[in-house]
Amino acid sequence: MTNEPELPAVKLDIRHLSAAQFTALGVSELAYVKPVLMNGARAFAIHGADGTPMAIADNETVALAAIVQHEMVPARVH
Repeated sequence: MTNEPELPAVKLDIRHLSAAQFTALGVSELAYVKPVLMNGARAFAIHGADGTPMAIADNETVALAAIVQHEMVPARVH
């Protein structure tokens, strides 16, 4: 048992989000994989939901596994 105080639950009404808040929604939880060419070879780029480049993998399976390993939800971009 911890002695940390419980934080009150916060309700989020998505109808009243600003454009910036809506854009940030899910950024830390979602990453996407996109096929790219790197040095003439096919590779798979991993980006955060906001488009931030995170990594490059040799194949799609490794890219998706890396996302899951970091407790994020993968999405494919074609």
